[in-house]
Amino acid sequence: MIDANDYLEGLMEGFVAYDGAWIMKYMNAAAERILGRRRGDVLGKTWHQAFPHAVGNPVDEMYQRVMRTRVPERMEYYYPHYQRWLEISASPAKDGGIGVYFADITERKSAEAALREREADLNDFFENAAVGLHWVGPDGTILRVNQAELDLLGYTREEYVGRNIAEFHADADTINDILHCLSSGQTLHSREARLRCRDGSIKHVLISSNVLFREGKFIHTRCFTRDITERKRAEDALREADRRKDEFLATLAHELRNPLAPVRNGLHLLRIVEPESPAAEQARAMMERQLDHLIRLVDDLLEVSRVSRGKIELRRQQVELSAVLMSAIETSRPAIEAARHALDIRLPAETVTLDADFVRLAQVVANLLNNAAKYTDPGGRISLAAWREGAHAVVCVRDTGIGIPADKLGTVFEMFAQVDSSLTRSQGGLGIGLALAKSLVELHGGTIEARSDGPGRGSEFVVRLPVAAAPAARSPAPRASERAPQPRRVLVVDDNVDAATSLGMMLSRMGHEVRVAHDGASALEFARSERPQVVLLDLSMQGMDGFGVARALRADPALARTPIVAVSGLGQDGDRRRTREAGFDEHLVKPVAPETLRAVFERF
Repeated sequence: MIDANDYLEGLMEGFVAYDGAWIMKYMNAAAERILGRRRGDVLGKTWHQAFPHAVGNPVDEMYQRVMRTRVPERMEYYYPHYQRWLEISASPAKDGGIGVYFADITERKSAEAALREREADLNDFFENAAVGLHWVGPDGTILRVNQAELDLLGYTREEYVGRNIAEFHADADTINDILHCLSSGQTLHSREARLRCRDGSIKHVLISSNVLFREGKFIHTRCFTRDITERKRAEDALREADRRKDEFLATLAHELRNPLAPVRNGLHLLRIVEPESPAAEQARAMMERQLDHLIRLVDDLLEVSRVSRGKIELRRQQVELSAVLMSAIETSRPAIEAARHALDIRLPAETVTLDADFVRLAQVVANLLNNAAKYTDPGGRISLAAWREGAHAVVCVRDTGIGIPADKLGTVFEMFAQVDSSLTRSQGGLGIGLALAKSLVELHGGTIEARSDGPGRGSEFVVRLPVAAAPAARSPAPRASERAPQPRRVLVVDDNVDAATSLGMMLSRMGHEVRVAHDGASALEFARSERPQVVLLDLSMQGMDGFGVARALRADPALARTPIVAVSGLGQDGDRRRTREAGFDEHLVKPVAPETLRAVFERF
């Protein structure tokens, strides 16, 4: 049988006993070690005599209650005097006193404090993380969620926690995979998913998870949600742009081949018929029309590029709206008449004056009329109406054509957009006319709107433009001079032999004396020996290009003042700036119309 004193002496816990008068009757060895007091110094003394630093502290109050109520109590207390934590249990004794057990729990409390600090840091990370976080149980129940995920989806914490994760996923396959990982305790590697927001919208996210096991038991899965909605939109936009690019290239190839075929046929006819026969005249007229169409295609591409880069400057003046409309009608009339459309015109009853670029506004209306002609079956009806509405002028172009589906109304003004992309319509265009019209209207401070009741029910385009403060008299458009050009010695330089020869032939028919060179060295040799009065110079030549030739001409005192005209397929603003810097006097874009050449020669 174990002696009570031997038992108490063998304890790792401290033990002291007080009688009903608070006299300490016993202290074991562990108590001496923990409290740092020898038994001989404290036995026989009262509680307060032995430990005066404890008077009135929470431990003292607990001892007093146990002595009084005879009900055991326990507490943990940090003793500043000992600089340690003690776990203390006080129980009533049969002799009317109390017995007290206590253990040093300083290390345990330090570990708990460190754990709490770590948990606080983890909680802080969880709540303030920039990505969405949620914990999910094995059955898919959401156990916890952070604010980032709530903000992403628009739910409150009460609406989100406690529900099954499957309720928020928009794709069945994703739901099945996630629930399988959760139920099996497997890690879910990064996977794209779609989550339903509270407002009904969909968020694209990248979701991944890791599983928390404790003592071999699956506790929960920690899931990370990163919003990739904008990235997905950008990817979708790139795919759409790539699709439209492919459609545009197919359309461009179609539109270029259409006029090239009759040009080629016309050339064949000219070789086999009499030069002055009606058939030859018809072939020439046909080729001229198709060449004009090719030039318009290229010009449209250049125009829309300038607008998109903000390089177009409006030449504003006081213009009358009716004059703008009549100019547009003259431009579009051949296309309208070719399709046998009826054209109804209703001009404003009053004079409506705009502060605008005459040419650009006429281009806008002509684009709308051409668009109506293209997308209306032969024998249709087109109407052009304009009127004043308060401080705005309104222009309306309506047709009885193929119409516009409701889902296309918002995209018809986008670059390369085609309502009918089947390529079955003759001269269907590149899908840039409406985009160009919209940009030009907006440059004038106006708006343009597309309306339609649906496929087969026609279309309507409404342009609104601010009216000028005061009307101005109509100014007739400048006319090209019809005087015969003064004969000049002209040097044509182009490494494209056909281009140089044909331009030389046209200049010779105008009465000029022409020499042709096909490279920079020959051009400089001819220039120094012939002393031309005008030099027409291509830019992109092999070897010495047009810029090098121009600089060499300007460096020769005998040729420094000779007019130099760039004749090139390069027509962007940067190209024109480079030619000015290289000393060119004019910049013409191929192909050059005869009247343009006449006008340029008259300036020299």
